[in-house]
Amino acid sequence: MNEWALDSEDAATVQLEWLRRVEAEYRSAAITHQLTLWLLRLVAPLELVRSGLRIVEDEISHSELSHRVHAAAGGAAAVNLAPSTIGLPPPNADQLLPAVVRVTVENFCLGETVAVRLFSRLRAGCTQPDARAALDRILKDEVRHRDFGWTLLEWLLSTPKQEEVTRMAEQGLPAAFSRLRHNYAYQALGQTAPPAPARAKWGLMPPSDYAAALEETLSKDYVPLFEEAGIDARKAWEAQ
Repeated sequence: MNEWALDSEDAATVQLEWLRRVEAEYRSAAITHQLTLWLLRLVAPLELVRSGLRIVEDEISHSELSHRVHAAAGGAAAVNLAPSTIGLPPPNADQLLPAVVRVTVENFCLGETVAVRLFSRLRAGCTQPDARAALDRILKDEVRHRDFGWTLLEWLLSTPKQEEVTRMAEQGLPAAFSRLRHNYAYQALGQTAPPAPARAKWGLMPPSDYAAALEETLSKDYVPLFEEAGIDARKAWEAQ
């Protein structure tokens, strides 16, 4: 018997989850592409621009790899994303810096940082070859994407707009944390989900594990890294 065979319920769950990842990675590519254009408008260091462009290509590859897993699990759905759900509204000239700070903090300092811990957990129990190959590549890239976010924030704080950047980041952080907690099922923390070994082999895990990873990221990553930037992440977390 195929050790990665799925019953109908597990197959539907695996297919849906990997299709969701296809769409999430595609949207991330679009957001990063826009951020990179905004960095050009800010005349950011070229190494940051080049890093942004490389991340766009990474995210497109992640989307392709995720669709391969969806198909390997028996899925045949095509990606059907509404244009209105892709990317971000272009900012006016006076809103360019706030837009860059918002995306840097929420999508990279928060999103890509927790993604490293999440994908590490997803990969730990994954043995299905297509899913494992996808998670191997994604996890490797997410480390670089995380570092890009913190390097970008460091550069923003080194500019003459340092005080404005700090204020924008501090003001936006509580709401960004709130959205992150909702997205990663914080409300499920402490719940004991029934074991799902078949799904774990395909790179899935229960909501409570997502929430636990977020708590771990808060204490081990967000608090010390934002502290280096002069921002109190714990205060922002508790202000939600």
